Amino acid sequence: MAQVISIHSFRGGTGKSNLTANIATAVASHGKRVAIVDTDIQSPGIHVLFGLDEEDFTHSLNDYLWDKCSAKDAAYDVTAHATTASGTSADISGTVYLVPSSLKVGEIAKILREGYDVGLLNDGFHDLIDQLNLDYLFIDTHPGLNEETLLSIAISDRMVIILRPDRQDFLGTAVTLEVAQKLDVPDITLLVNKAPDIYPRETLIDKVQTQYGVPVGGLFYENDEMLQLASGGIFWLHHPDHAFSQEVHIVARQLIAAES
Repeated sequence: MAQVISIHSFRGGTGKSNLTANIATAVASHGKRVAIVDTDIQSPGIHVLFGLDEEDFTHSLNDYLWDKCSAKDAAYDVTAHATTASGTSADISGTVYLVPSSLKVGEIAKILREGYDVGLLNDGFHDLIDQLNLDYLFIDTHPGLNEETLLSIAISDRMVIILRPDRQDFLGTAVTLEVAQKLDVPDITLLVNKAPDIYPRETLIDKVQTQYGVPVGGLFYENDEMLQLASGGIFWLHHPDHAFSQEVHIVARQLIAAES
């Protein structure tokens, strides 16, 4: 049975897409078949982390939502695009698929103007699981709470909420948690990202867990190497021994362990 995992943040700028790509690829490195769906249709970009340009894909999630193709037709095997610092394809025993959203201004404007059938999005998730024989489906959601996000939360087996150690994020995360709990999401985990290194690890984790009563699955500190990579790849493949990368693998193993 495939696991549907929604990765969410209350507002933008938390590093949600970057963490989604890193964690999903780490799960695939355990021999799992993984797909990532970029449902952040208003501000897409996760495909950049896999070195893809708009010209590299024939169809996008937008095309599926407008009945121009099947969900599978919009899914691309990006396993070979996950490269190391030397530019060679990483040795990943599983498979990573990506369903990107379009970066074309006209298509983004059409979504904003006309919307789309959210129920069709749900159908597409199930089609991907069945047709690609997935072990995990990661949904990279749009920040905040809208109809698409509520659907993604409601159908998820697990929800990962990313927040920064910032007052606005803390307040917004409380709202997101309340909604997720009312929708009976069975498993919720928090990830603290972009933490300044002045915060001791255990102190910050304890503060967040105490405030929300939800486990913190990982804590990621700000680092210069991430800034230097500038979304130019999957971080843990470029810096496999980095503390950030080690934390990515801890989270990936937790997700896999939760399946059993």
